[in-house]
This record gives sequence, C-alpha cells and structure tokens, in this order.
Amino acid sequence: MPNGFTVKVPPPLEGVGAIDVALILGSGFSGLADDVERAQTIAYDDIEGFPSPQRRVVGHAGNLVVGTLGGKRVGVFQGRVHCYQGFSATEVAFPVRLAHAMGARTLIVTNAAGGVGSRRRPGDLVLLGDHMNLACANPLTGWPGPEGGTPFVPLRGAYDEGLRAVALDAAAEQDIPLADGGVYAWLLGPNYETPAEVAMLRTLGADLVGMSTVPEVIVARALGMRVLALSHVANLAAGVRLSHSEVLRMGDVATDRMRRLTLAILQRLP
Repeated sequence: MPNGFTVKVPPPLEGVGAIDVALILGSGFSGLADDVERAQTIAYDDIEGFPSPQRRVVGHAGNLVVGTLGGKRVGVFQGRVHCYQGFSATEVAFPVRLAHAMGARTLIVTNAAGGVGSRRRPGDLVLLGDHMNLACANPLTGWPGPEGGTPFVPLRGAYDEGLRAVALDAAAEQDIPLADGGVYAWLLGPNYETPAEVAMLRTLGADLVGMSTVPEVIVARALGMRVLALSHVANLAAGVRLSHSEVLRMGDVATDRMRRLTLAILQRLP
C-alpha cells in the first residue's frame, strides 16, 4: 500500500516484540496503562513518524506502553493527536497503522464524549455501534487500496458485534452499567458544539459527539482489524460546565470502571 499508508516498525520499537491488542486511551484515561505488566514505555516523540504537536492536550500523556495486560500482549497508546491540532486524518490514525505493523489485529479505542440524546447522561459508559463522519476528513484520502483491491472499505459492522458481546458479558460480570449501540458523531473541533449543532446531531440520530476515534476506526477496518470502541459521557453537549477540565474530572471518576472493564474484556478475548 503506497502513499505512506502502511508503516514499518521503527527503532526503538524493533526489540519490544509483537502485540495482540492495541488500546488507544482518550482524555483522562492514560492511567489505565499503569496496570501493564513488564511494561516498556516509549515516548511518542521518540517514535519515527509519530505526529508530534507543539503542545499536547492535557490528559493525553504521549507514550506507547508495551507489555502484558489481562493476559494479552498489548500496546497501550496513552493519548492521541487530533485533526484540530493541525494534522491530517491519515496522520491522526498513525497509531493504528503502527499497531497493525506490530502485529495487533484487535483495536480497542476509548474516548470522552458529549451526550447528545436524552438517553445519555454524564458518567455513562457506552459501546459504540456506529458513527457519523461529519468532519469532512477521511484517513483513506489518496490511498489507492490494497494491491489487487479497491479503496472502497465497507463500514457496515465496523464495530465488531462479537467484541461488543464480549464487552457486555464482561460488564455484567463486573456489575458495570454499559449501554450498547451508541452512535458517535465526529466533528473537527476544537470548539464545542453550538446548541443548533447539537439539535442537528440529535435529529440525525447521534447519541454522542466528539473530536476523535472515527479516523482510527476507518483505518483499522481498512487493515482488517476488529474494533471495539468505548465512550465515556463526560458532559452534556452544549450543556452546563462545558470545559476540558470537566472532561478530565469526569474521566477521573470513570477510570476505575474503565480499568476493571478493560481488564475483564481482555481476559475474555481468545
């Protein structure tokens, strides 16, 4: 696949070994990487090709942690970069392409999102079942498709039903409320949505809105990876106390549930 879509494993990652599962941690969830056993931590800035912003968003630590978690060999990306920081959608999805090059065939992504519909309240955990790409950007732009194939990647079922079933079983085992089938709308940001935009999203059928995740999912599906996505409702879109500090505070509240749920999911994966 030309045009820089696929990547090679660069130094200093050549010696860390293959991974089975990649996890991308959203705002406020970087602490989940603390549970990784026999961890090797590499700063994003030390990885050739990794997008490097002038200043990282608070709550996105900027490290790749490789080791064992829940009995699986994992690569945990502590934070992400976003298109609103000046990167293309293809650059934003670099961690997925890197994880695939390291052997991962399963991707778990997390994010903090705004609740759009009346069913979603701050503090809820939601499994994504679909998304809307409303940012007018696509990480597959310029990609001619795999050799012998086409660039027309089907996204029906992008959020793997089998993995969602595993997650729901794990949540029940841990007594963690978990909603299924959320529809996530990706907007570019960095501004939050206006009341009129939230009304539009509600009319379109979105449950959640955020500034990430969708480029990563699209690239993962183009590479044939299975995807599980978990959203934490950090605030009500266009509601009160709408600030990044509130997003991080709510992330702190949800961290223990996310940690227990993620471990239980990984333990259940084949």
